[in-house]
Amino acid sequence: MIKPEQFLEFLETKDISFFTGVPDSLLQAFCIALFNKFGTSNANHIVAVNEGNAVALGAGYHLATGKTPLVYLQNSGLGNIVNPATSLTDPAVYGIPIVYIVGWRGEPGVHDEPQHVKQGKITCDLLDVLKIPYMIVDKNTTLLTIESEFLNRFDSCMENGGSVAIVVRKGAFDKPQGEFPFQQAILPREDVIKKIADKTGDKDFIIATTGKISRELFEYRKTMESPFKQHDFLTVGSMGHASTIALSVALQHKDKTVWCIDGDGAVLMHMGSLATIGTMRPSNLIHVVLNNASHESVGGMPTVAKRIDLPSIARAVGYPQALRVHNEDELTNVLDNLKTYSEGPIFIEIFVSSGSRSDLIRPNTTPEENKIAFMHALKGN
Repeated sequence: MIKPEQFLEFLETKDISFFTGVPDSLLQAFCIALFNKFGTSNANHIVAVNEGNAVALGAGYHLATGKTPLVYLQNSGLGNIVNPATSLTDPAVYGIPIVYIVGWRGEPGVHDEPQHVKQGKITCDLLDVLKIPYMIVDKNTTLLTIESEFLNRFDSCMENGGSVAIVVRKGAFDKPQGEFPFQQAILPREDVIKKIADKTGDKDFIIATTGKISRELFEYRKTMESPFKQHDFLTVGSMGHASTIALSVALQHKDKTVWCIDGDGAVLMHMGSLATIGTMRPSNLIHVVLNNASHESVGGMPTVAKRIDLPSIARAVGYPQALRVHNEDELTNVLDNLKTYSEGPIFIEIFVSSGSRSDLIRPNTTPEENKIAFMHALKGN
């Protein structure tokens, strides 16, 4: 195993002292070590809203200092870096070197969630297509091996404006001391999801974002043997896109009430979607953002969502109604009075606590089964 603190010390010898990215559960130990050393949102470490932005931050850092940045990401984020990696940082364009740390979810032969399987198969192929040399690290990799790889291959590549990648298997990093901060709010996220689910009926449909939100919704519907469980589309992958899926469903089924249950990290990842929703103004869309100020499903790294005013942003881009909820009384009042709002879409930010139950179940239906059931329910079958 690689001790993340020692790995950071090694990077310092390479004059790498700027870090940015989107966290991944396989990189949790590395991210905790980063947080312990630098915190977040400062000159050394920025948690980016998406992986493409992280590459741009790294490029700006290189332009300003001449030094090499490090960008960390889950392999699902490789899609978000393709544009800047090919049209900005590539040696054929500006030649801006970047060190990528990539969590290898869905590695062939390793059990993982269905949304990671395809990406896991093509991770190394994508890096090959991008012409980014890489090494794979696992629990048997030593820091000496990494040092040798830099000396023999990576250093010369970066000197010529190329980027390199370290692909991280599960268990490659040893656990560091410490943990991410816990947001203590009055409302537990799971309780809020239950209250929203209880408000839905035969004309209501829910698009839930990836991660713990979809899992908690699925478990509650299953436990309650809800007749409306087929009304839920669980967006198990594609972080940040649930609200746009919900928009399209709402536009095509104006006789239905479409809920999007979103997370703060997901909203930040593709915030431009808010402008599209605000412009289209579907009156039957309710956009709920459960804000625990963290990327909880991938380890708990803080987001910037606690520092910004999401309802004001929603109003600015065209949502007629944008509300904030801090406690149970406010939540009950908002949910009980939704029908009094004559215009939509409605944006509701709800502050919730970090954390989830260790025994939280995962969906036992396949994504395709979920899709078919949801489509049948929409058609009234």
